[in-house]
Parts: sequence; structure tokens; C-alpha cells
Amino acid sequence: MNSHVASHVAFHLQEPSQVGEVRRAAARLAEELKFDEACSGRLALVITELGTNLVRHATGGRLLMAARRGDDPASIELLALDDGPGMADVASCLRDGYSTGGTPGTGLGAIQRMSDDFSINSTPGRGTIVVARVRAGRGAGSHVSTQRFRHAALSYCAPGETVCGDGYSVKWHGETGRAIVADGLGHGPGAAEAAQVAVTLFESVAEPSPAQLLERAHTSMRKTRGAAVAVVHLDAAQGKLVFAGAGNIAGRIVSGVEDRSLLSQHGTIGLQIRRLNDLPYDWPEHALLILHSDGIATRWTLADTPGLLQCDPLVIAAWLMREHSRTRDDATVLVIRRS
Repeated sequence: MNSHVASHVAFHLQEPSQVGEVRRAAARLAEELKFDEACSGRLALVITELGTNLVRHATGGRLLMAARRGDDPASIELLALDDGPGMADVASCLRDGYSTGGTPGTGLGAIQRMSDDFSINSTPGRGTIVVARVRAGRGAGSHVSTQRFRHAALSYCAPGETVCGDGYSVKWHGETGRAIVADGLGHGPGAAEAAQVAVTLFESVAEPSPAQLLERAHTSMRKTRGAAVAVVHLDAAQGKLVFAGAGNIAGRIVSGVEDRSLLSQHGTIGLQIRRLNDLPYDWPEHALLILHSDGIATRWTLADTPGLLQCDPLVIAAWLMREHSRTRDDATVLVIRRS
């Protein structure tokens, strides 16, 4: 199953009227995904609470929205993040009856109850990140996933660009999965074209190992400007992964007891590479796999932020973007967790 997530649409919220704009956009998307009236109502309430919190209490508040069409059933994903004061006691803010100002529900508690997925991380002085998903055809909280992997990704364009020069995709099949992240040389449409050639090849073939796929991509991308590319094959049952990369796509296996970098070779797919090798790694049950382009600085650690390792993969991707984006280049983060 190809489980690529559509690009997030970002709304910068500074006044209450802008929350209505997000609700209207969400209603159109919910109709397209065949949400029933109850699910659409839950979605509207979640957006109202998230948006109102951002307008009233946040600094630099953004609300991002995307359709997850590969979910079963399809879902709408919401990401609220800010650079505001943060919360010292998240548990109190989630209690029933706790509200910061007269919205239709009861603040974060209402968001948690109305969402099928909910995750939050807040650090005093740094800001808050909230993820909420609402699924079509389900009652709030009734969804139980049988998928062996959970993933999330974020991509941002370089300043002044309208397309992102990075690309990514993931594919799941039972106990196994595959993922790719590609960073076209430079940025803008030419970079996006190069990255898309690699992603399209990845999505069209099933058998080659990561190194073999990169060798094929090298031939296919000779007429492009080239790209840094990393491919990984995942096996949840065996607790193993196989990785191959060329260029500056960073890969890390991260848990509370381990932080291991994946070895990518020098070179640019489509321009010049040395012989590529498949490199096997252990993938402990509770470890995250994180791949990101060089729009994210590589010197980061998750363990120093309380609770972050246990959060939804999208919260972790958003934290990396917020805290470690270089801000002058395209940036993509893909986070995969074994369920």
C-alpha cells in the first residue's frame, strides 16, 4: 500500500476570522473524503478549539492540514504549532472543565475527546505542538490500527519558492515497508523535478534492494540536475532495516537508549556516485527511524525534551522543523515508528 501523505496546507492564524477560513477549507476536504455529518462536526470542533487557542495564546501560531488518503478509513490530519510560552502542566490543561476562554468545547480536553488520534508536546518558553486526526466513518477514539508502522512527514519550501525541491514516499505491505527521501540539487522546480524522478521510480518497482534502486535512479536521473537520495527497507517482524544512501540525507535510529546514525555515501544520484552498498541495521522495537534532508541541521537530540520520544511521529517531525530548520533551504523530515 502506498501511504504517501498529501502536502500540508498552512494557515497562519492571527485573528478569529481566520479560524473560520480553516473550517471552510476543512469542510470542503471532508466532503471530498465522504465524511458523514458526525465526523464533519467533530472536525469543525477540533479546528475551532485548535485555532482559537492559537489566536488567543500563541506566538507565531500555524495550523497545518492534510488529507491522509492512504489511511483506512481516510483521515484529515491537523497540526498546530507555535513559538509561544508553552505549558508547564499539560495534564491539567487536558482535564475536563479546564478552559482558557469560552470556546464551544473545553479546550485541549475537547480536542482530545473529539479526535481519533491526539498527541501533544509543550515546553515552557519554547512553544506547543498538537497533532489531531479525525477519520471518516468512525466515532471519536474508536479506531484501532493494525498497521505495523506509523509514519509522518513534513516538507517546507525554501524561502521565495512555490515548490519544494525535496520528495518522499513510503509503502507498507504487512510486516515490511519501504521509504525514500530525495533532495534535488539546489531548490525550486529543477530540484523538485529531480527528486520526483527518484520518488516515481521508487513507487513503480517493488523488488530491488535499496542500493539496486539507487543504481537504477542514477541512470534515470542523468538528464536532471541530480539529487541526494536515501532508501530504506524495513522488517518489523525481524526488527531489521536495510539502508542505502548517496549524498546528505541524514538517517538516524533513535530511542531512549540508542542514537545511531545511518551511513550514507558521498555523491549525487544522477551526476556522480561510487559503488553503493546495502547496509543492515538492527531496529529495536521502540526505536524511531528518522530521515531528513539537509534543510535540517544534524546536531539534534530528542531525549532532552521530556515526553517527545513517546509522541506521535508528526509531533516529532514538527519539533525538528521548529527547532532545527536552517530556514534557507528546502526541508523534509520523515519519522517512522513501529506500532
